[in-house]
Amino acid sequence: EHGKPYEDNAARFIFFCKAIVELARRLTPQVEILHVHDWAPALVPVFVHAHGLPFSTVLTIHHVADQGSFWGLDFQLTNLPERFFTLHGIEFFGRLNFLKGGILYADRTTTVSEHYRREILTPAGACGLDGVLRENAHRLSAILDGVDYTRWNPASDRLLPARYDAKRLRGKQVCREALLQQMNLALEPRGPVFGMVTRVIQEKGFEILVPLLDRLLWDDIRLIILGEGDPAFETALAVTARKFPTKFAYQKDYDEKVAHLIQAGTDISLIPSRFEPAGLGAMYNLKYGALPVARVTGGIQEIIEDYDPSTDSGYGFLCYEYSSDAFWDAMKRARQIFCDRTLWTKLMKRAMARNFSWDVSAQHYEALYSELIGAPGKAAA
Repeated sequence: EHGKPYEDNAARFIFFCKAIVELARRLTPQVEILHVHDWAPALVPVFVHAHGLPFSTVLTIHHVADQGSFWGLDFQLTNLPERFFTLHGIEFFGRLNFLKGGILYADRTTTVSEHYRREILTPAGACGLDGVLRENAHRLSAILDGVDYTRWNPASDRLLPARYDAKRLRGKQVCREALLQQMNLALEPRGPVFGMVTRVIQEKGFEILVPLLDRLLWDDIRLIILGEGDPAFETALAVTARKFPTKFAYQKDYDEKVAHLIQAGTDISLIPSRFEPAGLGAMYNLKYGALPVARVTGGIQEIIEDYDPSTDSGYGFLCYEYSSDAFWDAMKRARQIFCDRTLWTKLMKRAMARNFSWDVSAQHYEALYSELIGAPGKAAA
């Protein structure tokens, strides 16, 4: 509540995991696979193993930093045998660790991008669980997340004042003007509009972005940020918005219509993230023609191709170092290319042509499920 976990979360989610298992035992037709995501249901594979239940289990890790770590005394609430609360079980430095349990006992573990899979096998990327993950790397694979293009597609998006696609870009200009008007920002000069729809937290790179805001906003640009998070960063954004009232708008409370309008009305999206396991935001940016400036991490490398003028390839602007200076250089590159409207339009069309539909990801999950139930082509419940 108010960004802080409830004190009884261990009891809540132990009960939640037990409820999942009990429901699965009673469903008809019989369930074959239980697929859980992140720490909250991660004890499900542990209960399935402990009770010898006839289910295969899959754990998908979206964010390894959130592990569901609780006091060791909370283990008693699981009613599991004491042998499970050991170094080789769900105990981690004297605490009950939900995510470790899922990694150890799930039949397969997946992550949301190949580069994130590699990152969490390293001490720097796994928040302490790298050893556990390396020991179980033979059961760890990566399936890139996908986008629901029925909801996130400028050609059919009903939340926009005008729709558009790569062949008919006039609608994007309409959305751009509508965004600036709604946020009470200046329509002129014609410099680029930067945008972000994100959580305002350190993980999303605000520690390197906030120091750049004054320098960025003295240029002929506009910036819109939508999202809430760390109060210190929220305050910094609010103060900057008051300092540059015609150039920068910050809205804390999430609004679905505004989120879609930012995607459509933005020329350049900013992704300075320290960690970005999948990079869904980048997928939305590309579809809406908001060319991304991004720090290379996690799934970003599988989604954004850096623009290389020597080969005329790519459509984004990447930086490889997590620092304000490196990210500034990437923004400056994008700003310079934006001045060449013919080239910029070509990069927009190239980006909008990328396809990250769930159809491809679903095929990989289907193959995984078929492998687990031992019958290729057979559907999992």
